[in-house]
Amino acid sequence: MCKICKGFTRVAAILSVLCYIGISFQAASAVWNITYPQSEVESDIRDIYSLALLELALQKTGVRYELTQSLQPMKQPRALKRLEENLDINLIWSMTDTVREQQLRPIRIPITRGLIGWRVFLSHQNSPFLEAPINDITDLLEFSPVQGISWPDTKILQANGFNVITARDYIESTQFINTQQADFFPRSVIEVMQELDNQYSVNMQRRKDLVFYYPSALYFFTNKQNITLSRLIETGLNRAIEDGSFEKLFNEHFGETLEILDIKNALNFRLANPLLPPLTPIDEARYWYYPNQ
Repeated sequence: MCKICKGFTRVAAILSVLCYIGISFQAASAVWNITYPQSEVESDIRDIYSLALLELALQKTGVRYELTQSLQPMKQPRALKRLEENLDINLIWSMTDTVREQQLRPIRIPITRGLIGWRVFLSHQNSPFLEAPINDITDLLEFSPVQGISWPDTKILQANGFNVITARDYIESTQFINTQQADFFPRSVIEVMQELDNQYSVNMQRRKDLVFYYPSALYFFTNKQNITLSRLIETGLNRAIEDGSFEKLFNEHFGETLEILDIKNALNFRLANPLLPPLTPIDEARYWYYPNQ
């Protein structure tokens, strides 16, 4: 090979290496911009915990990131639709079902360790429901719960035989309880204590001796095509589980609440969840909370 050709080859090799280094540096220094829907309820405990867990997962991966909420509050149906269309937001946390997993990309690690499926009952302080003798599921089916019309919980309860009163959203659900158009409002253990302190629940009480449980999971979801972001968050969550920081954060946020609610000593009705996707990692014990352990 002539000297000129060798020179060109050497220059090309050097440029190739420099280009590779530049691309690698750019990838390493890139900032991950993650936008999530702004909640309609200020200081929602579900959002506070989910954001803290998201930050923990991202920190475990070592990437640079910036978390931003959408410019306007979003009701859940709109947020799910915008994420599916890859508009305005690129991440959401939501209860899973078969339809959502078809439309979006789930990160199949239950972020609240299944607590979303543990439900306690709120009712109007003057409602007969609070003192009614309930010893089995047949007794409970005599009463009508209220749920949001687009919530997966509604279909789950209907599939188990309940006459569900449907509302447009959380606020209207509380109105149905306050006007005694519905008998009780099943709320997950992760949200009920905060809700009892808000302005919509001033006339409500919790029935302390009853709970029901159906297997369910609250996941982070990305757009179907956003594989990279999905895998990044999944990697961080698994690292947090392995080093114990996931459980530590969980206990910091929910440990006191679980002691107060004492669900392990309540009469527990286990319901079927026909909407549970087949790939839900039910048998992965490290992902789930068990009250009696």
